[in-house]
Amino acid sequence: MRNGKKTAASRPPFEIRRSKIQGRGAFATRAIKKGDRIIEYTGERISWQEADRRYDDEHMQRHHTFLFTLTRRTVVDAAVGGNDARLINHSCEPNCEAVIVQGHIFIEAMRDIAEGEELTYDYAYERDADAGEEEEKLYVCRCGAPGCRGTILAPAPERKSHTHHSAARHALDKGRQQKKRA
Repeated sequence: MRNGKKTAASRPPFEIRRSKIQGRGAFATRAIKKGDRIIEYTGERISWQEADRRYDDEHMQRHHTFLFTLTRRTVVDAAVGGNDARLINHSCEPNCEAVIVQGHIFIEAMRDIAEGEELTYDYAYERDADAGEEEEKLYVCRCGAPGCRGTILAPAPERKSHTHHSAARHALDKGRQQKKRA
């Protein structure tokens, strides 16, 4: 504060309001510079076993949790004791990223962000090797970015091919199928 007035740096960097992406979102209240640490993602630290008990994806019509992986054993559930960081929405073309430093999760700006712009980061949920259309629908993305991949799941790994010729690739796939049957 200077002369009884809040300076731009002392104002909160974002406010919560309605979002076109999903429900409510976080919107910059001032310009944010690339590399700025915006907020720590907080909540109750629980085991994966407890997270699975609390949130059963198989019985949800639409995925909606505030879980964030911290380690192989620990997740942060921002629905319990969390802050407004839990309302930062996903985007396939984000302006922020989540960074884990010494057991803490921080949201940082990946580029300069203009006042009024919605803050987003790529949730990149871990994708099971056998994830298919059902999982894509459960974890649907509504970011509207030009490069939207349609899901908040991490990008699917690209298939590696030793040839670019489709007929040769088809023959290779057919040979693999015959080996599986044998």
